[in-house]
Amino acid sequence: MSSDFCQSRRHFLGSNAFNLGALGLATLLNEDGLLAATGPEKPPLAPITYDTLPKKPHFEPKAKAMISLFMGGGPSHMDMFDPKPLLNKWDGKLFSGGEIKFDNSGGATRTVMGSPFKFSKHGESGIEMSELIPHTGSIADEMTLIRSMNLKGIRNHVAGMKAMDTGTGLNGRPALGSWITYGLGSESRDLPAFVALVIRKNPPGSPYWSSGLLPSIYQGTHVREQEPRIMNLDAPGYLKGSAQDRQLAFLERVNSRHLAQHPGELDLQARIASYQLAARMQTAATDALDIKKETEATLKLYGADNATTKPLAEACIIARRLVERGVRFVQIWDYSWDMHENINEALVKRCATADQPSAALVKDLKARGMLDSTLVFWGGEMGRLPVIQTRGKDGKPGRDHNTDGFSIWMAGGGVKRGHIHGATDEWGLFATENVVHHHDYLATVLHLFGLDAAKLAYKRNGRAETLLGNATGNVVKGILA
Repeated sequence: MSSDFCQSRRHFLGSNAFNLGALGLATLLNEDGLLAATGPEKPPLAPITYDTLPKKPHFEPKAKAMISLFMGGGPSHMDMFDPKPLLNKWDGKLFSGGEIKFDNSGGATRTVMGSPFKFSKHGESGIEMSELIPHTGSIADEMTLIRSMNLKGIRNHVAGMKAMDTGTGLNGRPALGSWITYGLGSESRDLPAFVALVIRKNPPGSPYWSSGLLPSIYQGTHVREQEPRIMNLDAPGYLKGSAQDRQLAFLERVNSRHLAQHPGELDLQARIASYQLAARMQTAATDALDIKKETEATLKLYGADNATTKPLAEACIIARRLVERGVRFVQIWDYSWDMHENINEALVKRCATADQPSAALVKDLKARGMLDSTLVFWGGEMGRLPVIQTRGKDGKPGRDHNTDGFSIWMAGGGVKRGHIHGATDEWGLFATENVVHHHDYLATVLHLFGLDAAKLAYKRNGRAETLLGNATGNVVKGILA
C-alpha cells in the first residue's frame, strides 16, 4: 500500500468528528508498528481471528463476570479488617516485633500506633470489622475476608497495583480483565467486554486496563466519572443517521482492503472489530450508563443521593448495569487510600465514601440473583504499617506502606460465604497463616472463571505468554465454595 494512501487513511480517521480513538483504542496501525513481525514461528494451518465472542472455559466455571473495586493507595487493614489488640497495648511504645521495611523514610518511626477504632463481630459468621465500615459488616455472611495477602518483593504503589492487576510490577503486561476477556469473550455484542471506571483521579502509572501484548480488542474501555462518560461516543448532528452509516461503510471497505493486502495481521483484525464495536456502542452504552433509569430505592441503597457516597455509588450502579448486559469484567479504580499522615481523620472520611456503595453492590447483586455468578473484589495493593509515620507539617500521624501483610475481601462468584482466610502476626505486620501471594490471587480468579492460569496462553514470537509469566500461582482452595 502506498504511503499516500496510508497518510490519507490516517487523516480521514483522525480528523473526522467521529474519532473512535477516544474509546481507549490505540492509534493507527502504521503508527503503532503493528505490521507483521518476522520470526521462526510457522504460520497456523487455519486462520486465527481475535474477537469477543463467547468462548468455552477450560472447565466448569463458578463466575461469569467480575466487578473489581480497586481501592488504590493501601486501605489500613488493622484499622478496618484485622483487629490487633497488641497495638493498643503497646501504643506509643517502641516496636519490638523485628525488622520493619519502610517504603517512605520521611517521618519513619518505630513508635507503635494503636487503632482508635472499635471492632465488633458481624453476622452469623462473627467476622470482626471496624466501626468505620458498618455497611460492609452487614454483608459479612456473604464474603470471604482474606487477611493474609502478600506481595513478594514489592513495596510501592505503581508496582503493587501492576502486580495485583497484571501479575508483575513491570510495564507492558495485559490487565486481568484483558486476560479474562481474551479467554472467555463477552455475552454482549454491543458493549465492550472489559470496562474501567475511574473515580476521583487516575491511578499513577495508569492505564491498568491495557491489553499489553494481547490484541487491542481486549483492552479496557475507559469510562469517566463525569459526563460524557465516554468521550466522542456520539456522532455530531451532521453525521448522524445515513451520513454516519455511509462513513462507516466506507471505513469498512478501506479496512477490508488493507486486511486483504496484509494477510495474517491479527492486530488489524482486532482493530477492525474494535471499530465495529464502537459503532454499535452508540446506542447500547448510552442506555447502560444511564442510571436515571434506576428506581429511587436502588439509588438510595447505594447512596447515589448523597454527595459523599455519590461517586462510588454511581460507579457501582453502572458496573452492575454493565454486567447485567453481558459485560465480562468491570474494574472501578479509586486511588485515594494512601495515608502517610493524619490517617485517623483521613480514613474516617474515605471509609464514609466507600462503605455504603460497596456493600450495596453485593446486596443488589444478590437480590437480582446475580451474586452467585458475579465475583466481587474489594481491596488495594497494600495495607499499612503498625507504627507511626509523621510526615505532615501538623504532625498528625499516618502509616507507611505494608505489602508483607494486608487484607482484601471477595464475594459471590464461587467463593465461600462468611469465611476468614489466613492471618497476620499479632502486630499486623507479616502474613503468617495461609499466605496468599498476588500470583495465587490471580490464579484463583482465573480458576473461578473456569480458566487454568497455565493453559490460558497467547503465542507471541514463538513464546506462550500467560498472566503469571514465569511465576507460579496456586489456586487458593481454602476460599472456594
